[in-house]
Amino acid sequence: QVQLVESGGGLVQAGGSLRLSCQASGRTINGLAMGWFRQAPGKEHEFVATISSKRLETYYADSVKGRFTISRDNAKNTQYLQMNNLTPEDTAIYYCTAAPFYGDFRKPGEWDYWGQGTQVTVSS
Repeated sequence: QVQLVESGGGLVQAGGSLRLSCQASGRTINGLAMGWFRQAPGKEHEFVATISSKRLETYYADSVKGRFTISRDNAKNTQYLQMNNLTPEDTAIYYCTAAPFYGDFRKPGEWDYWGQGTQVTVSS
């Protein structure tokens, strides 16, 4: 079992930046793909980014490509999401996810472990 706890959310003005962290416990994140999803009010969970376990390959949703950067520090059992040039459309609850493997990483059901989420609000 893996427990995931997000932090770093908050209120920021459009154009600003935030860095989300996700601390894992229960087992090492070595061997786990890590990811971020978000959910805006009244909408489905939306894939944001993922980073693979060994080759550190990264993939991003088109909506965040060039603005968000996912990274991981296996020694600290932590992953991060650096979010720059935020817009009001980025307002959502952001969830940290982990899985030993997946088929289509864009699908929420492919991820085994989820954090409780952290709120990100971007004002215009």
